[in-house]
Amino acid sequence: MSEFHSLKISPDLLAVVQELGFERMTEVQAAAIPPLLEGKDLVGQSKTGSGKTLAFALPILEKIDPSRRATQALVLCPTRELCTQVAREIRRLGRRINTLQVLIVSGGQPLGPQISALQKGAHIVVGTPGRLVDLIRKGRFDAGDINTLVLDEADRMLDMGFEDDMRVILSEIPGTRQTVFFSATYPPSIQSLSGKYQNKPARITIEEPEDGKTSIQHVYFPAEQDEKPKILSILLRKRDPEAALIFCNLKASIADITQKLRHEGFSADLISGDLEQRERDEVLAKFRNGSVRFLVATDVAARGLDIAALPLVVNYDMPVDTETYVHRSGRTGRAGQSGVAISLMAAHEKSKMMDIQLETPIRFEPGQLGPRGQGPLEPRPADMRTIYIAGGRKDKVRPGDLLGALTGEAGGLDASDVGKIEIHDRFSYVAVAREVAESVIKKLAHGRIKGQRFMIKLLD
Repeated sequence: MSEFHSLKISPDLLAVVQELGFERMTEVQAAAIPPLLEGKDLVGQSKTGSGKTLAFALPILEKIDPSRRATQALVLCPTRELCTQVAREIRRLGRRINTLQVLIVSGGQPLGPQISALQKGAHIVVGTPGRLVDLIRKGRFDAGDINTLVLDEADRMLDMGFEDDMRVILSEIPGTRQTVFFSATYPPSIQSLSGKYQNKPARITIEEPEDGKTSIQHVYFPAEQDEKPKILSILLRKRDPEAALIFCNLKASIADITQKLRHEGFSADLISGDLEQRERDEVLAKFRNGSVRFLVATDVAARGLDIAALPLVVNYDMPVDTETYVHRSGRTGRAGQSGVAISLMAAHEKSKMMDIQLETPIRFEPGQLGPRGQGPLEPRPADMRTIYIAGGRKDKVRPGDLLGALTGEAGGLDASDVGKIEIHDRFSYVAVAREVAESVIKKLAHGRIKGQRFMIKLLD
């Protein structure tokens, strides 16, 4: 990897980098900083912790004119916490730039002081999409002098329902700007934004190192059909994963398995083709946000599910073909994490295991249940519960509005108690810590969100 002194940056910036103990660039820095210094647009696909904040902060600081108090760079982040981290890093790197002003504008904080700070002048603004749109619509944010726009963790912002806000902001800023996307993944939604709002962007993808690539362990347990419910229960108790997807071949089986798991105290739900769209949305929202730990599904019902980073997949029934097994097991061990695919295998299903091993590099190993008494005796409840709010995008409700209501006077929650927020057209889901869910519902029942009253309920 290249050394920082090879970059065409000012002596003061280079001195700060050296003072902070940085000598050699990380892979993403070496790939991203040169084209950014040249003024090119860029899409960078890189995981968190790769040094990407410095990768975009150095080029921003190199271009800043401190004599002009106008906002010259805008960095969008999905959360207030990330805004704070990014702003802190920019200030550290820019500490030799006299009068440099870096301002955080985000939800969960009073709007008035942020407006006052903008009026005094901030060279670089780091903010959340919802709050930026509020300021734009109130005529309190002048984007006319911005020459660099960075969307940090762009895929996460889209997951949180910020797409409309992101498009408003992108449309507001002069077309001559340099536009930079950093994202852990590159879904079609990012491709669409890039195609519309970027000009011939450089594209960099930082691959996982060999020791960080996906690692899936394939394990089987002999189990005849009447033994499978008991063995599944033992496995889930002993392994105690945060979440798991349990596959069955027959639609008729999933309700029975889900009922048995619930009866034993497991946090479980099912997804099937019989569910109405509203019910399907609800189940998936609860599973994604940690309000349900175990989801039972058929292959057809699970097709197209947007679920990432599962630690465990269970084949309650062996799939009908090798391709289906590869697809099922591929839902664990994503994003550089290790995962486990467990198969409960009746005697007549062993031939399917042999076929998979013949047709792929996959190798199964026998599992061990271990002696009785090991592992948790009782299933743990899910860490979160889900609040349903009968207001969504078409009611002009944004994630920042919900976070503000939950952490403001009406809700009284700490931001750390709020999990994933999903905004749909006419309704929204918010995950909150289980231990505060009942109390916050009582408080919100008498409060308002964005000046409006919405029907609010806690989902089971």
